[in-house]
Amino acid sequence: MKKAILVVSFGTSYHDTRKKTIDAIEEAISEEFKDYELRRAYTSRIILGILDKRDGIEIDNVTEAMEKLVQEGYEKVLVQPTHVMSGDEYDGMMEDIKPFESDFLNISYGAPLLTGELDYECLVEILAEDTKEYNVPGTEILLMGHGSEHSANVVYRNLAEVFRRKGYENYHVGTVEAKPDYKDMEYEIKQTASRRVILQPLMIVAGDHANNDMAGADEDSWKCRLEAAGYEVICCVKGMGELEGVRQLFVEHARDAEVVYNRKRD
Repeated sequence: MKKAILVVSFGTSYHDTRKKTIDAIEEAISEEFKDYELRRAYTSRIILGILDKRDGIEIDNVTEAMEKLVQEGYEKVLVQPTHVMSGDEYDGMMEDIKPFESDFLNISYGAPLLTGELDYECLVEILAEDTKEYNVPGTEILLMGHGSEHSANVVYRNLAEVFRRKGYENYHVGTVEAKPDYKDMEYEIKQTASRRVILQPLMIVAGDHANNDMAGADEDSWKCRLEAAGYEVICCVKGMGELEGVRQLFVEHARDAEVVYNRKRD
């Protein structure tokens, strides 16, 4: 049986962060699934256009990737998204794949990063370990997610609640395009006596939002707004895909999808 694993990401036009995050996730999954052909697809048409026009890099969108798998005679496909949540990008991915489902003997789906309760608990510990040097009195650690109007946006409040439940009171979770937003985060931080804030993306890659909305030099960036409010600000511009623990969570989700497939066969 010809088998392929399709890793679907939003994508990024930043080469350095792509190598450290999306490429690294793909490599971790490929290492686990040695008997599968690894394929990739991006969901952002804007990023695909930039990469093609600016760099001459051609990456498939989901439809193109599925068409190739059908044409090349693959019978089993495991799809693993690298999305943080089951939001608009995930829904769009599923919509693009649906017309091809009947073309395969089996197609299975790994879950996004934050799906089950254990995912939240694992991610909290991974991020706490990564930022432990800053986890000291007088310092607040602010994680900036993307945010969405989709109902799945609740993952950010859920994650913040798990941080609090585990005793990480100085960790805060906000979003750049939804709620909780910057004003919510500034209010939370003002309730403390801390004068230093660590900013780090809660995104798989450190792209435009991380470099500009979070750490940019414009006065409306989170960094500049916090500095204007009198805080010392340190920006850690790294995508979550750089963290080994996060990469392994995606590997585990893909493994879970494979286990479900094997159980169906049994």
